[in-house]
Amino acid sequence: MQDNATEVTAAGIARLAGVGRAAVSNWRRRHADFPKPVGGTETSPSFALAEVEAWLRNQGKLAEVPLRERVWQQLAGHPEGPVTALVHAGCALLLIHDRPTDWLELSAGSDERLAALLPAALDQVITPRFGAPRERAVNTPTGPELLPSAPLLRGAAGLAAEMGARQTYEFLLGRHLDNNPRQYTLTPGDLATLMAELAGPARTALDPACGTGALLRAVAPKPDQELYGQDSAPELAALSGLRLALQGKAAVRTAAGDTLRADAHPTLQADAVLCHPPFNERNWGHDELAYDARWEYGFPARTESELAWVQHALAHLKDGGSAVMLMPPAAASRRSGRRIRADLLRRGALRAVIALPIGAAPPYNIPLHIWVLRRPERAPAQPELLLVDAGALATDNRGGLDWQAVRSAVLDAWRPFERTGSARQEPGFSRSVPVIELLDDDVDLAPARHLPPAAAGGGTEQLANVRERLGETLRLTADLTPPEAQRTQPARWPLITVGELARGGALLLRTGGNSAPARVPVLTDHDVLAGTAPSGTLPEGEEEGVLVETGDVVVPVLGGGSIARVVDEKTAGAALGRNLTLLRPDPAALDPWFLAGFLRGTANNRQASSYASTATRLDVRRLQLPRLPLDEQGRYGERFRALAEFEDALRRAGRLGEQLVRGMYDGLTDGTVGPG
Repeated sequence: MQDNATEVTAAGIARLAGVGRAAVSNWRRRHADFPKPVGGTETSPSFALAEVEAWLRNQGKLAEVPLRERVWQQLAGHPEGPVTALVHAGCALLLIHDRPTDWLELSAGSDERLAALLPAALDQVITPRFGAPRERAVNTPTGPELLPSAPLLRGAAGLAAEMGARQTYEFLLGRHLDNNPRQYTLTPGDLATLMAELAGPARTALDPACGTGALLRAVAPKPDQELYGQDSAPELAALSGLRLALQGKAAVRTAAGDTLRADAHPTLQADAVLCHPPFNERNWGHDELAYDARWEYGFPARTESELAWVQHALAHLKDGGSAVMLMPPAAASRRSGRRIRADLLRRGALRAVIALPIGAAPPYNIPLHIWVLRRPERAPAQPELLLVDAGALATDNRGGLDWQAVRSAVLDAWRPFERTGSARQEPGFSRSVPVIELLDDDVDLAPARHLPPAAAGGGTEQLANVRERLGETLRLTADLTPPEAQRTQPARWPLITVGELARGGALLLRTGGNSAPARVPVLTDHDVLAGTAPSGTLPEGEEEGVLVETGDVVVPVLGGGSIARVVDEKTAGAALGRNLTLLRPDPAALDPWFLAGFLRGTANNRQASSYASTATRLDVRRLQLPRLPLDEQGRYGERFRALAEFEDALRRAGRLGEQLVRGMYDGLTDGTVGPG
């Protein structure tokens, strides 16, 4: 049965039909019978899903709505909101997962019958998995609450038959989180996995700020496992509980409430605590909790909410249990927290501080820290602290963080230290420091402040390697140097503008947007100017990002430079960033290297630019090209391609030269390189 109450936005219609949002806007203008809005706002209207589906099918633009998309639109347009819909769907999927024959029997009749009988069946799976009603965040919905969700539940059951109950819930929850990036602070899966590995195996695990359950989800399963969570947002406590229950057989105990003021698990002693607490909270309960028994290592200042979370975690550990916390870097050095940090060190509770690369987790613009703590069974005689700075680890070839490199390097430093309490020194990366060296007036635990610098340029061997690569690049540059220019008479070609070519269909013209798909690297104007890999990010939004393809020509529109870049296979798939225009030539009409080469002409750029008091802006449509046959374009294109290779070699030589010079300066000044 189709749910006529389900609404869909223009972006949702675009996804249904597999087109861009601009096409949906055109349909609304050109077709008088296009469904009228039934909700939303004037600038962001919503439409009845049933009417949209019928119109698309009548127009021949849709054979059938994909089941995944239908279920998502039913969830997103639920009359009680997507969170309620996710809870209802999660409960039904848990029943399908645990007792599939019960679901088949219940769903055989009408929606009214399903809604009336479902609560009793749900109780049979919810109570064993989540505990007594007063203790849990996931409560059984009533029949009247479930009735509007009946079409969604049937759709979710059909999707579960295709992809499994757990995968169905992950898909729906993931799509909801992707569509609301500002509403939730997420812990990336790779980071959650690393934190869980640092904590080690656990039969009982707690996350006192569980959010969407990413950290508890990363805990390796064990027999008779119990997972405990709490979050101040009731909807998150419910969603994370359902997510964890669908993942495995562990008993799940998630609760809603303010963890520091109203601990839902006051007597719990866990094997492991994993936590990504809220940062920089002033209203965490400083005045009410002054005499709380959890402040075993000192009463946190009002500005030290993170140290309150640290002590909450330690209070819930068994002797020898581990806590792994994601922390802002300021928590390692703020003067207001130095006494608590000192006591954590003296008593052997703080075992490691690991600085992550920028971009590891939100907020993405600062290098967050991981603190590894252990509830000491007895104070060690000569405690040491492991300091790791992973901030310099390279990105992968798509411009994102190379999590495999980060994980391997961090665990290689941690595991020997975990066994012996000490670790060998790796200059510039890791060192185990005797606690006595850190107990000064500041108790500053920022890893970079205590690590010996890496050898100059990576050491004399690395300097030799850089020098060898520079020599090879300089020889290549010499080989690529253009031949002597041959003087000819100025050409008198007939010209055509980019705008005319776009109108004639010889090329497609697109501009960079303000949003991009999730986890897609963004090609920025700086990347184009510097000739580097995509390095940017854009927020997710209703706008569909423009993804570049091999052979596209990308042009920056600000700054007054004469630059055009032909997209290669390494860059293809990135999203087009702001202040960039993309030209996608028809290969039957235009050679991309011919196009890019002529777009770079200084006179061409000058006549197509407008000048303001603070910036120069290029109108790409006004750039001109000569009208030449395709084979003649190819001759010019080969020459322009050779010039681009020469330009890339010059850039590479410059970067290597700078690296060699800096390494030599550092080596001579720190004594690792001799003057002879």
